[in-house]
Amino acid sequence: MKRHGKRFTSALKNVDIAKEYSYREAVELVKKNATAKFDESFEVAIRLGVDPRKADQLVRGTVSLPHGTGKSVRVLVMAKSPKDAEALAAGADYAGLEEYSQKIQAGWADIDVIIATPDVMGEVGKLGRILGPRGLMPNPKSGTVTFDVAKAVNEVKAGKIEYRVDKAGNVHASVGKCSFTTEQIAENAMELYNSILRAKPLTSKGKYVRGIAFSSTMGPGLHISEQSMGGHSQD
Repeated sequence: MKRHGKRFTSALKNVDIAKEYSYREAVELVKKNATAKFDESFEVAIRLGVDPRKADQLVRGTVSLPHGTGKSVRVLVMAKSPKDAEALAAGADYAGLEEYSQKIQAGWADIDVIIATPDVMGEVGKLGRILGPRGLMPNPKSGTVTFDVAKAVNEVKAGKIEYRVDKAGNVHASVGKCSFTTEQIAENAMELYNSILRAKPLTSKGKYVRGIAFSSTMGPGLHISEQSMGGHSQD
């Protein structure tokens, strides 16, 4: 039987886990219950009516959160000269090719996002077995394979995130910190939600959004009323 800590148990007394909250009400409650000693992330989970085993129902995309994520994102740009220098000038934490290929092969993982130019993807592809499981493999669909490295770096640093449906049909993403204002979190969450709506596969049948939940890193999840998110019909 799973046991929860005193902080989680205390937070649970302040919410009704069987209730569907309006999304703004839920934001305020999640913030109130985020009492850990660190600045907890604000998490959004959306259950979708898709079959991720089918390639044409694999929901994935990127979204630029209007208020950022609140996290310091470490960016590596894998590129040859002069693109490596361009990336560093734009704010990348690391840039280069052979040096970082060797470091990654040796187990280095002090990065959150990798951006690569198209001409080096042959080399980057050799690292697929390492980068793939970590979710770090550059992908044209997410804007992380591009010659415009300055733009890509700026977008990631400003709060652009990637999301992808998991094997159970859920999309999970952090949309900020609990220290953000209610309005900032609400706007970030809505931006993610609308992006996922736009990413609905043409082959998806029946109800698309099956459930929405908000939580903090250490707190209980709250069920959210779909109508409060805008009342979009997903049938």
